Amino acid sequence: MPPAPEDAAAARPVRLAHPGRGASRRRRAEILRVDHAGEYAAVHIYRAQKAVFEGRAGKAAIAADMAEMQAQEAVHLARFEALLNAERVRPTLLTPVWRLAALGLGAGTALLGEKAAHACTEAVESVIEEHYADQISELAERDPELAAELTVFRDEELAHHDHAVDHGSRDAPGYRLLSAVIKAGCRAAIKVSERV
Repeated sequence: MPPAPEDAAAARPVRLAHPGRGASRRRRAEILRVDHAGEYAAVHIYRAQKAVFEGRAGKAAIAADMAEMQAQEAVHLARFEALLNAERVRPTLLTPVWRLAALGLGAGTALLGEKAAHACTEAVESVIEEHYADQISELAERDPELAAELTVFRDEELAHHDHAVDHGSRDAPGYRLLSAVIKAGCRAAIKVSERV
């Protein structure tokens, strides 16, 4: 049985602010930058999946699911855009790359079918949940207000994850490989987006 989300978060090392003057501000900028990039990509994944399913016979329910998840991710994205603007933090320079990658991932998995689209959601949201859990642990004392916002977002990401599992994500063709590749890509994008 996999560890509970709280146990998994406790087992991972928590990032500490880089030493030196302005370290907390630099780390906050990294957090805002990477979270903005993640929500930006999520909006585009769901947008592409919705576009594939919309108007196809028998696909109205999944198209509606993707539209609902896209709308929730858009709320998260709007919040990070507001924080980036208010704090004068630039978004990642790779935003155009993440847009293309997200659209490709979303369309590609949707073209493989509903279960593959749900497998994509499960994989992405499992990485995002871990990522948010780590940030919440890191920020709990230093920045409780941001930690509280991230907790709300994390709960919504977990709901997407669970919805995907309930709708057959693990029955997708090539599930293990598909999931592993998507998770690896998400983890790499997180590391790069914090810095670039």
